[in-house]
Amino acid sequence: MSGERTLRLQHGNRIEALCVLGTHISADVYGAAPAGAVSFGVKHTEGVSVEVTCRGQAEDGSATSSGTRWPLDEGTVLRFSMSRASTEVNDNKVTVSFYAEGGQHINQAGVFLTGIGISLDADADRDGVVEQNNPNKASWTWGPEGHGAILLVSCDKESPFTPASDCDNERVFSKEDLLDMSRMILRTEGPQRLPRGYKIILYVPVSDADKVGVYYVQNPFFGQRYVQVLGQRKLYHAVQYTGGAAELDFFVEGLRFPDETFPGLVSIYVSLLETLAEGIPHTPIFTDMVTFRVAPWIMTPNTLAPVNVFVCSMKENYLFMKEIKNLVNKAGCELKVCSGYINRGDRWMQDEIEFGYTHAPHKSFPVVLDSPRDGGMEQLPIKELLGPDFGYVRREPLFEAITSLDSFGYLEVSPPVTVAGKEYPLGRILIGSSFPTSAGRRMTRAVWDFLYAQQVQAPVELYSDWLAVGHVNEFVTFVPASDAKRFRMLMASPAACYKLFREKQKEGQGEATMFKGKGTADTKRVTINKVLSNDILTQQNQYVQRCIDWNRDILKKELELTEEDIIDLPTLFKLDKQGKAVPYFPNMVTMMVLAKDLGVPKPFGPVTGGECCLERRARSLLEPLGLRCRFLEDVSSYHGSLGEVRCGTSVQRRPFTFQWWRMMP
Repeated sequence: MSGERTLRLQHGNRIEALCVLGTHISADVYGAAPAGAVSFGVKHTEGVSVEVTCRGQAEDGSATSSGTRWPLDEGTVLRFSMSRASTEVNDNKVTVSFYAEGGQHINQAGVFLTGIGISLDADADRDGVVEQNNPNKASWTWGPEGHGAILLVSCDKESPFTPASDCDNERVFSKEDLLDMSRMILRTEGPQRLPRGYKIILYVPVSDADKVGVYYVQNPFFGQRYVQVLGQRKLYHAVQYTGGAAELDFFVEGLRFPDETFPGLVSIYVSLLETLAEGIPHTPIFTDMVTFRVAPWIMTPNTLAPVNVFVCSMKENYLFMKEIKNLVNKAGCELKVCSGYINRGDRWMQDEIEFGYTHAPHKSFPVVLDSPRDGGMEQLPIKELLGPDFGYVRREPLFEAITSLDSFGYLEVSPPVTVAGKEYPLGRILIGSSFPTSAGRRMTRAVWDFLYAQQVQAPVELYSDWLAVGHVNEFVTFVPASDAKRFRMLMASPAACYKLFREKQKEGQGEATMFKGKGTADTKRVTINKVLSNDILTQQNQYVQRCIDWNRDILKKELELTEEDIIDLPTLFKLDKQGKAVPYFPNMVTMMVLAKDLGVPKPFGPVTGGECCLERRARSLLEPLGLRCRFLEDVSSYHGSLGEVRCGTSVQRRPFTFQWWRMMP
């Protein structure tokens, strides 16, 4: 809040001034004194407080009513303020009397004062109440003791008749739209009218105009109307002063999530303007402000409870759909099927969309992040998901080429972790990238900048370009656990697979056959002995294991994990003609996690004792955690096209209960 100003007193005259409660007005007494004056006295009405600064000392001027006089020294200043609003214009005054040597009265100067209260307020302490003049309303801080108001981006769509999300519209169609917005109250108190030459305006800086919208509810004869008063094309709004004690309700929405050029903070101002004379422009004499932070987009890890499972319906995944439906029913969530006219032959649901949410003290709702990759179902998030209390956001490059690392299989997020004493209560995002010394594939800068700018899930960059598809979820995922750690990290492990196969070979099971019942014509009889005797395959998997170990070291450091927190699932890869790794058999790591129920790609491993030894090993590792493995046949529908169960599905999950603004980024 600012507003201290200086008045020019004139002996023999009384001037008029508007005094905002809580601010001060200064007047130069020495410069206003008539010739021959050597001292002065001050009188004022009850509603005014006066301070006299004389010879560098400040004294309470309220004693002047008993006749106290001060010497007229150069630099002598009166400083006065008002603590209560006026009921009429000019109903308070300050009078300065000047005296000559010997005490005779020479002349007077005076000020007629009108007191007015102005306060622009938001929910600065995040308790759902817009309190008046919170001392922290103009700033924003993180942490348990932090302060500052919060905005949601209106990225959902309340009306079915608009083509885009609410933040792309300058109109509000219903009260439900206002529920997404944060309240801001302009409180005024004073006489029934402002003195002539004054007005109040609400405004945003040009730099914030495309990031925030402000609405005001009008009440015409035919019902309420919601009018945008500040936004991209409306930088200021002249406030109608109503007199007395009044509260004007405004509703504020975010228009953009934080990004590279936008740290997420926006400020809104109110100013009292004064004009000195007819034809002279107005100047501000008082300004108040509130600061908001736009709520981030938050990604949800596997350890959060599932709500909906999304999958595409294809001709060749009929049996897979039946298995998925059974699994989803057991997990207690709902299956959402994207039919052919929406998916247009695109089956890779996980690559197209990533579910998250946004959260403010007054509301939370899911937000789907649409990837730059458009494989056919680009209309899905807009036509099937965007709606009331379901938001949509997209980031796409202007000039960069799209690669497979722009599909959202390259994105994972860990459960909450603490690293070197620093807490990450919303987990950390894992991003697939190329080896630091190579010029391989990387995520497009537009998405990269967006993820980093959210600040609440500090990303970790991993090396995934060694894979043909290049997705993080091909070698790492997370599952819930009921112990103190709350989760385990699963990693693909060729070393674990070779160890298992050697164990079976020693048990006399070397001729156990893989891929039984896989149903593909080009599959030759593959046994444990053949796999172990294939030197080229062994060398390729030694290379893959080194790539995975590189990432293992990064993850152990950046998530502060021990070996006990990691489970190695047996996996094999082979290299294609470009030297990139593809799964040798369906990769169990690329699973779908639905609370305690796991949809695991059926690996079709060597059958020993009437059971796939890979499935048996996976169950022995995961079931002690209270998890249930359901092996799904995905060869014809996904694995044959270099994907697995996780790639063909996407899970919307419940949000964290933790309030993101209470963390320290």
